[in-house]
Amino acid sequence: MAKVIQIRDVPDDVHEALAKAAEAERLSLNRYVLRELEHLARRAEVVELNARVITETRARVHRKVARENILAALQEGREE
Repeated sequence: MAKVIQIRDVPDDVHEALAKAAEAERLSLNRYVLRELEHLARRAEVVELNARVITETRARVHRKVARENILAALQEGREE
């Protein structure tokens, strides 16, 4: 079931920027913000997955491997 989120104390300039962006895409402010929250949630899932892969990789090789090297290898694998 869908949940309701209410955000208080949104600064005027933030509200105005969001409203303008929504209007530019011909979306309601609610729909625009919901879409952006969906993108944010997916990004958070990817960050969590990457953190797990980094931890597991370091445990498998029994030493600290640079985060950047692991993420670069992940990206290469995704591009193949």
